[in-house]
Amino acid sequence: MTLKVSDIGEKELVRYIIANSKDITPDDTAITPLNSSNLISTCDMLIQSKHFPKNMSYFDIGFKSVTVNVSDLAAMGAEPLGFLLAIAMPKNLKLDDFKEIFRGVLSACDYYRIPLIGGDTNEASEIIITGTALGLTEKPLMKDSYNKGDLIAITGDIGLAALGFELDMMDNVYVKHALKPEARIREGLILRDFATSATDITDGLASELYEIKKNNYGFMIYEEMLNISDEYKSLASELDLDYLDLIFHVGEDFELLFTISKDDSEKLPIEFNVIGEVTDSDIVELTLENGLVEEIRNKGYEHYVSE
Repeated sequence: MTLKVSDIGEKELVRYIIANSKDITPDDTAITPLNSSNLISTCDMLIQSKHFPKNMSYFDIGFKSVTVNVSDLAAMGAEPLGFLLAIAMPKNLKLDDFKEIFRGVLSACDYYRIPLIGGDTNEASEIIITGTALGLTEKPLMKDSYNKGDLIAITGDIGLAALGFELDMMDNVYVKHALKPEARIREGLILRDFATSATDITDGLASELYEIKKNNYGFMIYEEMLNISDEYKSLASELDLDYLDLIFHVGEDFELLFTISKDDSEKLPIEFNVIGEVTDSDIVELTLENGLVEEIRNKGYEHYVSE
């Protein structure tokens, strides 16, 4: 039997690339020692038909292209250094539409205070944007440096974008999160002095929990701590969707998932929500509002997955 890339999925492909890379420490980004600091580098490719909702404006396409990369810098607690943009597009794309994409990129670079330092263009059958973000930090926030008893927390509400993708209404908080996501770069810079580990939530909470899980450690998440509103549950029900599935298995929140000691959590000068704790169960679990406990499946958005 000949394996295809769809048989193993995106994360295994990335692991294969990392295994054959040299002189870097892989985490949410590459970490390369540089003088007395560390160079943080990351890149993300976004394809129009897969990553941009049909109702997303060209400006928001450009803005998101920067956000997804800066979010990785935030997860490492890195100061933004520079951004490179490579864009392929159909030759019949209107010039005004290209300028709107570029205006969105420049707006995001200004918002995150990361200068655009270069890039490239090419032709393709649809819009494909690859961004590369560079940052610096003396103290990178790693994914798996937590301890038993640490609290598990997030920088904001999750699942909003997941619901927004399913709604047709244009003027609500859910659609805003889906079309105009923002990276938590300020929070990441603060967390590097308090958190024991961190990552950003792009592929779904469950997927990220499994991504940071190390042997002999587990996580207990509490449904009541997720602060899922009655409105959220009602809208999901109207769409015949499982609200917990949206919360755990869709992603695109760009919030930071982090662990922190109980003592340091009382000193943390940003808003955050505690959603659980690190255990030694070796599994990822959820305590439901009714008191029942179930194991959370390792599932999330992933490229190259067979139907």
